[in-house]
Amino acid sequence: MPAMAKAPVLTPRADDFPRWYQDLINKAELADNGPVRGTMVIRPYGYGLWERMQSDMDARIKQAGVSNAYFPLFIPQSYLTREAEHVEGFAPELAVVTHGGGKELEEPVVVRPTSETIINEYFSKWVQSYRDLPLLINQWANVVRWEMRPRVFLRTTEFLWQEGHTAHASYEDARDFAARIHRDVYGDFMFNVLGIDVVLGRKTRRERFAGAVNTLTLEAMMGDGKALQMGTSHELGQNFARAFHTQYLSKEGNQELVWQTSWGASTRMVGGLIMSHGDDNGLRVPPRLAPTQAVVLAIKEDEAVLDAARKLAARLKEAGVRVEVDDRTDTPFGRRAVDWELKGVPVRVEIGPRDVAAGTGMLARRIPGGKEPVALDALPAVLPGLLEEDQAQLLRESRERRESRTVDVATVGEAVEAAATGWGRIPWADLGDEGEAKLAEQGVTVRCLLGEDGSVPDSNDAPGTIALVARAY
Repeated sequence: MPAMAKAPVLTPRADDFPRWYQDLINKAELADNGPVRGTMVIRPYGYGLWERMQSDMDARIKQAGVSNAYFPLFIPQSYLTREAEHVEGFAPELAVVTHGGGKELEEPVVVRPTSETIINEYFSKWVQSYRDLPLLINQWANVVRWEMRPRVFLRTTEFLWQEGHTAHASYEDARDFAARIHRDVYGDFMFNVLGIDVVLGRKTRRERFAGAVNTLTLEAMMGDGKALQMGTSHELGQNFARAFHTQYLSKEGNQELVWQTSWGASTRMVGGLIMSHGDDNGLRVPPRLAPTQAVVLAIKEDEAVLDAARKLAARLKEAGVRVEVDDRTDTPFGRRAVDWELKGVPVRVEIGPRDVAAGTGMLARRIPGGKEPVALDALPAVLPGLLEEDQAQLLRESRERRESRTVDVATVGEAVEAAATGWGRIPWADLGDEGEAKLAEQGVTVRCLLGEDGSVPDSNDAPGTIALVARAY
């Protein structure tokens, strides 16, 4: 009687992409659903990915001259009502506290959905003169937006993020700073660390942030052809400055309103990482991001094997590789190998008794796939280069997927058809606000506006502007 086929660990992506996504999060031990609908518990391995993202981005933010601060979780409800467009945009998502300490509060407080209002309350105190500008602040925090259709990492009621808030003396300075964050912080990080070929563009009026005069976005194509907004940078103009009287004394002795920006990226990037690089065997983590770039597996309980594994790990660490030794020999080797495959660690080096005798190990590369024997003595010199090859491969695959699944279209109907499997490109002059509204009725959105050469247009109405349309998470 033939042996029964082994059931796959994950639902195949081609069969059910959302189910595959949830399977991977569970099996790779990234996160669990929280006890309150829409919340999540981020497990140590998933949080390790976020910590690496946080650390790298924090360094880039500080390099741009921004300092970290912290503002309260609770915001007086009256603050939000000062900027009408802002409160209208966030009203359906607000969590409002009406009681505290067993008593009804004199004024309800909102659990922060974003911090433009409370930060402006303090900017208006801190900014007095042109000498106080630019004021560049960032905070790492949690926010709450009451999510009706939650999905772990992508849309959760509570999530982690950074939010930057800046005040400037001129429109041009604020505009240029928002663009710098968009390009040099977010864009560079997503290309060169996450290995995701994001598109940098401008949001339409319909899609821009509530209270902003312009929103810059980074859009990525996921493995199923849908789009995911990976981060945004907003020009706020003087809308919040006017509402909160955030002004300064100019060199000429005049009272002037500041010009502002805000910008943020969140744990949604973890979801984007999964859906961009994951395959039917699990996650594939870009080597530059990976908390563990290589794991050395001792195949069985043997002193010579364990000694060889630990010595190799020490030499790899000296070569700059983030490495871990898996010496859990009481757990079957096959199970451990599958677990590391699911977690997407870029490289495994498997060592058994015969390998020790031969001075070799079995090198398994997660990103290109496959196994090959390798001389252990040569590995510290070779592995850093292999990791860089794998990093480049993920970015290349991301770009090739986006380019192969993006088509030029001429009508709303063709745009909807294109969005069934990927993205569509259509001249904004041919689509316009009316066409955008018709797309929305079909569940398709204009993800961003681009110049003909792929640049970010200076305005929504710049000649030759192209609309990129897709279904989105």
